[in-house]
Parts: sequence; structure tokens; C-alpha cells
Amino acid sequence: MADVIIAGGGPTGMMLAGELALAGVDATIIERRPTSELVGSRAGGFHSRTIEILDQRGIADRFLAEGQAVQAAFFGTAMLDMSDFPTRHPYTLGLWQNRIERILAGWIEELGVPVHRGLEVTGFAQNDDGVDVHLSDGESIRAQYLVGADGGRSAVRKAAGIGFPGWDATRSSLIAEVEVTEETPPGMRIDEVGVHGLHLMEDGRTTRVVVTEKHLRPVTEPTLADLSRALTDIYDTDFGVHSPTWISRFTDATRQAAAYRSGRVLLAGDAAHIHSPSGGQGIGLGIQDAVNLGWKLAQVVKGVTPDSLLDTYHSERHPVGARALQHTMTQALMQKADPRVAALADTVADLLTINEARKRLAGRISGLDVHYNFGEGHPLLGRRMPDLGIITAEGPMRLFTLLHNARPVLLNLGEAGSIDVDQWVDRVQLVNATYDGDWNLPVIGPVSAPTAALIRPDGHVAWTGDGTQAGLIDALTQWFGPLSH
Repeated sequence: MADVIIAGGGPTGMMLAGELALAGVDATIIERRPTSELVGSRAGGFHSRTIEILDQRGIADRFLAEGQAVQAAFFGTAMLDMSDFPTRHPYTLGLWQNRIERILAGWIEELGVPVHRGLEVTGFAQNDDGVDVHLSDGESIRAQYLVGADGGRSAVRKAAGIGFPGWDATRSSLIAEVEVTEETPPGMRIDEVGVHGLHLMEDGRTTRVVVTEKHLRPVTEPTLADLSRALTDIYDTDFGVHSPTWISRFTDATRQAAAYRSGRVLLAGDAAHIHSPSGGQGIGLGIQDAVNLGWKLAQVVKGVTPDSLLDTYHSERHPVGARALQHTMTQALMQKADPRVAALADTVADLLTINEARKRLAGRISGLDVHYNFGEGHPLLGRRMPDLGIITAEGPMRLFTLLHNARPVLLNLGEAGSIDVDQWVDRVQLVNATYDGDWNLPVIGPVSAPTAALIRPDGHVAWTGDGTQAGLIDALTQWFGPLSH
């Protein structure tokens, strides 16, 4: 019996598989695409917090080497400069999804994750002991848990009977990579229909096209004729489009799973939430889901913590997803040249010249302001731990280095030996260190220095020290399981 079956081998599924593999859990991916190569460029990158997460695992440099760092946190027509944010990655990384997937595929291959291609999960049957996962070839695999990372039309979500409430589409768009016979105007264009753009790809031959359709179309497989019609409606010519590499249709439909968990079945990424691509939230939101879920699922599989820990996946990630969906709906609304919308966009752009307003919205877009509610306490509690430059017995290091193996860290910044967690040494890394720099959090600003911090594998702070160990054992037990006596 497998530990975990993951339906879907996109960025979310691969990130989750990597997290589980780092924790020593047997994860298997079932992916409907027959080959690992994603046809077409697809999505275009991710924001700061996602880059930090990849940095926490020691693989950010692989993406940075192939992408382009840009200031691309936009709201409407206003660009929000993040260069002054307290992070090592105060920017957006422009990188096409096919490259993102290729890099992630290389990483999980190094970790030994098996990927079964050309298969789909068609359904399942679960009981108290496990899940029988039914595949499109008629076979079944038994696992302890099943995770649906199989996209917006998730078969896993539907089989689980999980509701998918939200808002229907108001407009549809086509995205494609094609060749053209006429010269195309470069750049983006916004009109009363929506957003359109033509961009010459790196090969100097293929043009990437994004065009909003004049009338809402059903989410069916589009044709070259559909693309030609949509371009002609907007540009009065189709530029002689031919030889498409791929054509796809997307909408601004916005929906979120009513529950991220049903027994031994969980949802992540687009299976849990769909939205307009406006604002570039998609890939990052799914990767953050995966990193929140991965260590929790690993501990439950290994019997370290009770399976009630998995309920915190929904309680933490569902509100984050809901807020992201609200943001994408607002972004999509702003992307029209209607005079009323333009007046709103101008007003908002003016307000965003106020520094605090800029920081608050940029924190939301970047994901750097994500805060899980762990109760009252230090401002760090529930927030992501900054990548401090600390001094340890082994010398200077970046804090994120301690998270490369996806194990929790208890960082003691007080007197060495002042914290005693010998009984937890097999679960938590105790690191005695010093740090003399400023404590500055995105959006929040300067905060007081804690004497210690318990950092979960996803990089969020679960406890902070105030000179005593009060609450530490409770936090260790809550997140990393009770000690057996």
C-alpha cells in the first residue's frame, strides 16, 4: 500500500510530492499527460513568498537562473514597487510554467518520486484504514491518503462530493502560441471588452496571444477559427495566425471548495480554488497549499501526530484562498476600459501613492503578509519567519538553510542551553544562534526581537520565546505530536 497518492502532476502536485519525499513518506503521482513536457508556456511566474518557499528548500536558485526578476505587482494600472520590502526576494519572478514544471520535475526525480503518466484518477472508495484509488486503466491502488491536485475540474473533488461554490464566468479569453504572417503590435491593450496582448517569444518565430472574447464562450476546447474570430473582433485582423502550438480558453469564474478535506481525501491547488489569472496568484497559491499540507500529512502518515492535525490545513489555507480569490475578482474588474472602471482605477492608483496603502496591497499580492491565527502573542506568531543572517557554532548562515530538509527548527537566540528540548531532538532541530540585525516584517514594520522561535517546516512561526519556556511544550505537542512514555 502506498502512503499517499497525488492526483495531478502540475506544480502543486510535484511540490507536495517533494515535501512528502523529504519527510521520508512514499508519495506517488498519477498524471494524465503522457509526457513530462508541458505544451505551451502557460502561466508566467510567481511572487515573493513563493520564491521564499523554494529558497527554504534550497532550490530557488534553479528558478532564478532561468527567470527574470521584475517589479510586477500590479493593481489595476498601478505598479506597486516592492524593492524596499524586507525580504531577499522583493520582486516577481517572470518564468513560464513549462520551465517551472521542468525544474520541479527534475527536483522530484532526484528525490525518487515515481510518476505514472497517461493515467487519471477516476474515483475512490475510502474507509477508516485507507483509500482505494480507481484509475482510468481499470486498476486500483490502495493508499493511506489521496490528494486531489488535478485541476479546476477535479475528479477527486467531485467523487468526494465536496461543494464548489462561487461565481460564474462573466467573460472568457483565449491564450495561444501561434505563428503569424503579419506584423503584430507589441504589448498589452485594455479596452471595453477586456485585456489583450501579443508577445514575440524567445524563438523569434512564435507569438504568444492573449485575447478576451467579445462574447462569453463556454469552456470548451477552442479552435484556430475561434482565435481568428476573437483577434479580428479586437484588432480588425487576425494577423494571419497559423500553426498553433497550443490554444486554450480561460474565464474569470471564481470558485472555492467548501472543504479542503473529506476524511482521507484532501484537495490542493486548482482542485481547491479557481479564479481569474489576473494578478498572477495561481501557481504560487497552489505551491503554498502544498507546503502547508506536506509536513502535516507526513507526520500523520508516520503516526507522529493524530490525523486531526490535517484539519488545520483547511482552517489555515481556506481563508488565504478566499482572500486571494477576492483579490483576483477585484483585479479582473479593473481590467476594462469602461469609463466608470477607469475612474475607479485612477482613484485607486492615487490612493496607492500612500506608502502604507502600497505596502498593504503589495504584501497581499506577494503573499508575504499571510498570517495564520495562532492566538495572541509576538507579531511573528503565525507569520513567515524572515531569512535572517544568523551566527551559529558552525559559523554564519542564512536561516532558510536550516529548512532545506523540511524539518521544524527551534531557534534559540538567548543563552545557549537556556532551552531544554532533549526529548524532542528526533523531531525538532534545536539551533543556538545569535542575530544582531533589525527585526522587520513586511507590512508590519519593525518588531521587537524574540528570544526564541519555533519554526514549522513551512516557515511559519508556531511559538516565540519571551525569556521562558512557557507554552513551548504545548506548541511542540500541538504541531509535532505528543511524546510517548
